[in-house]
Amino acid sequence: MKIALDPYMYRHLPIPKMVDKVAELGYNYIELSPRDDFMPFYKYPRVDKARIKEFKKALRYTGVQLSSLLPMQHWAGPDEEDREAAVRNWKRVIEIAVEMDVQVLNTESTGHNDKPYKCEQMFMRSMEELIPLFEKEGLEIHIQAHPFDFIERNNDAVDLIRGFDKDWLGYFYAVPHTFFYDDGKGDIAAMLDYAGDKLKHINIADTYNHKASSCLRYVVNPPGVHATVHQHLDIGKGDIDWDVLFSKLRELKFDGIVTAAVFGEEHRADESSRFMLKRITEELVDKNVGVVVE
Repeated sequence: MKIALDPYMYRHLPIPKMVDKVAELGYNYIELSPRDDFMPFYKYPRVDKARIKEFKKALRYTGVQLSSLLPMQHWAGPDEEDREAAVRNWKRVIEIAVEMDVQVLNTESTGHNDKPYKCEQMFMRSMEELIPLFEKEGLEIHIQAHPFDFIERNNDAVDLIRGFDKDWLGYFYAVPHTFFYDDGKGDIAAMLDYAGDKLKHINIADTYNHKASSCLRYVVNPPGVHATVHQHLDIGKGDIDWDVLFSKLRELKFDGIVTAAVFGEEHRADESSRFMLKRITEELVDKNVGVVVE
């Protein structure tokens, strides 16, 4: 098992300083989410050989490793021109992953939840183009369902991934999306059981149940506006049943990538990141007999 930090709260730091910070916080792995000077959200990557060399030098110096890259592209968007651009961007991401010696790419399904059929068609078209490249380079791809994406439910996402029947294509369970995954029930144990052997990756952050309090946990104006809301908070600040989550992961002997993915605590980023590492280690290392932590 690899315990990684998503350093999004440190995106303002230059890459070498960000790597230094991750090492200072005690993490051995980085899961690199989008940042403007490397792989921006939905755009062509902004990285050349010099920046890759700088990044790899910082990793060597600190001993920190990259567990994964998290590219975000509109590869399932309903507009064909945007989809084509996303595939073009993905091809460059693949080149960067190879240059960075990264084996795992994790991402979201994207698309729009009000156009699921059209977006699934686009997603399949993108995968048809990219699968040969993923396989040629020996990459693992881990995909998560996400609020507002064309596929938001846990079981639907797992079934879609199973449909490809590729050993290298896995499911990413995002804990802060839990209440979107099963319409507010939050039955984590059932959802992880359903994912089964396709569960390869999980990120850790707390969130509120948007369906709670008669769906009035959030009041959005105008009423009925088409929007989705969730958080990435420290463990214990939301509605996730952490005893259930951690006990199920221990039961499953989960040995994939576990990422601390708190975004809502920038005012106390160091304290939050250290707290998350401590809690994850206590629950999934100290109590998890038989799981090897890299």
